[in-house]
Order: sequence, then C-alpha cells, then structure tokens
Amino acid sequence: MDAFYASVEQRDNPELRGKPLAVGGSKERGVVAAASYEAREYGVRSAMPSRTAYRRCPHLVFVKPNFDKYRKVSHQIREIFYRYTDLVEPLSLDEAYLDVSHNKKGITSASKIARQIREEIKAETGLNASAGISINKFLAKVASDINKPNGQKTIMPEEVISFLEELAIAKFYGIGTKTAEKMKSLGIHYGRDLKTWDLALLQQEFGKAGSHFYNIVRGLQKSPVKPERERKSLGAERTFSEDIRGIAAAEKALKEIFEIWISRIQASGLKGRTISLKLKSQNFEVLSRSHSLDQPSNSPEVLWHWAQDLLHQDYKGEALRLIGLSLSNFSELKASSSTQLTLDF
Repeated sequence: MDAFYASVEQRDNPELRGKPLAVGGSKERGVVAAASYEAREYGVRSAMPSRTAYRRCPHLVFVKPNFDKYRKVSHQIREIFYRYTDLVEPLSLDEAYLDVSHNKKGITSASKIARQIREEIKAETGLNASAGISINKFLAKVASDINKPNGQKTIMPEEVISFLEELAIAKFYGIGTKTAEKMKSLGIHYGRDLKTWDLALLQQEFGKAGSHFYNIVRGLQKSPVKPERERKSLGAERTFSEDIRGIAAAEKALKEIFEIWISRIQASGLKGRTISLKLKSQNFEVLSRSHSLDQPSNSPEVLWHWAQDLLHQDYKGEALRLIGLSLSNFSELKASSSTQLTLDF
C-alpha cells in the first residue's frame, strides 16, 4: 500500500487531502509512523523524530494514529488477496507476499493478476497500491518500490540477471545504510560489483549475511511464501550516528524508540509476555535484559514502565551506540506451511 496510514487518514478526512501529513506523535514530541507523499517531498520519513519533521516542513499536519481503523482496512485488502490465492504472507498491515502460481481464477499472467488486485483495492477502499512481480520474494520486493506510488513493475525471468547487475547496491532490499556504506568502501556500488566477490570473501567480510548477498545478486532465493507465518518477536532498535552518554540522553532515545516500537505492536494486534532491552556499547559489547509479565500485554503504559525499569537496572551512563526493544512470547500465534510454485509472467 502507498503511504498506508497517511492515505487512510486523507481518504477519511477531505481537509487533509493534498496536504503534507504525518501520522504519529505531534510536532513537539514522538516520531513519525507514516508520512504522506506530500510530506515526503520535504524529506519527512517514517521513524523520524517529530521535531525534525516539523523543522523540515513547518506546515506539516500531525494526526494521531488509529490502528483499529488501519487493521480493518488491512483485513479488507487481505480478503481481496484471498480471492486469488490462499498463499498470502503478510509482512505488516500494509504489505504482503502472494504466490499466484496456481491462482483461483486461472489467470496465466502474474502481471495481470497484480493489476486486477490493485484495481479492486482502489474500487473497494479508495486507496492506491503498488506491486512488484518476479521469480522470488526478494526481487518482487525490490520491484514493488520502482514505480511507486500507484504503479507496478515486473522483472521477467530473462531480465533478472541484467536487472540485478545494474541495480545500485543501496536499492537491494535488506542492505541497510551502514552495510551499503561498507560495501561502497570496498568498491561495491552496483550488483555487478557485488557479483565479482566469491562466497568465501563475502562471508569473511559480512559473516552469515555474505551467503545471502552471494545468492540474491545471482537471482537465487528459495524462500517460499508462508501463509500466516509465526512471528516470534517484534522489536525496534536504533544505531546512533554518534554515541550517546548519560541516563538523560538514554531515556530520551529510549522514548523515541519506544514510540516506533509500540506503534508496530499495536498495528500487529499482538500481545506478548516478555519485554527485552538491548544496549550496545561503543566497544560493541551487548547487554540484554528481559522481564516476563504475568499476562500477555500490548498496553503502552505497561510496556513503557518495564522498558524504563530494564534501562535503570544496569545502565550506569556509559557511551552507547545502539538501543533496542522487543516483545516476544505472543498469545494466539498461527503457523502454516506452503509449497513454492511457478507460472508465467
């Protein structure tokens, strides 16, 4: 979905249409959970502190998130998916993988299926969706971002290798800013550069991720679409551009991370028992602490209380490069299995 939370709010409030909009927090505090495309023109992005967003766009409109409403719309969209296939793997409220190899309508073109699904979403919800179509999940994900908003991109099987060779390394899904910077320092700027590295050297430089990089640049990925996959944990973390030091700075950073984390938890509809805090020092030493509740919860008040408590248990004010929070031991998890299939594009 294109700017999902913001688009839902603009759909339901005509006064917000065409205006730069941020969902989440306020201009004084919190973080941006989602930004409309009008806001993105000013450099406003999700997970950005609200104050930073407001400085970039002084006429930015802030709207409190309504996750109950977003979940209802998400379920409505998912029902459209199920008209075509039962092999639907949700990634979040606004994104999913679909295996349409053996689809319910007997359509032989995956691109046509994507177009029809997008048309039905628009007709029934008033919202725009974009799609990526290709031979595996990695390529479909990369393709889905190419013609946003309200577009789609198909990477045909015979185009895969040339597409990946010309793709900028920062556009590879799963390669974050830090990894991309490291790759560029090693002379890896495009897929064709990455492809010249052998497996052993990639593993030496990037550990276990090296095998993944070796495969994806060759169009190799065997991960099937997994309907209603089991989520073991849900978290948020931030690596700071400069180390932070002292309890006041750590509490401020923790609060910003918490805002992102709790929005993800409430969007998922899950409740968990175990809250975990991760601290990474400037020397890359990791300290992890957890607390288990008597009952599963997704209450912001409860989770914030224990997030603060975990921070104060062991943190003595030393320099930190990362803080992370996660929730696990969920109630009512579902799991299923599926088989990877094939069809024409």
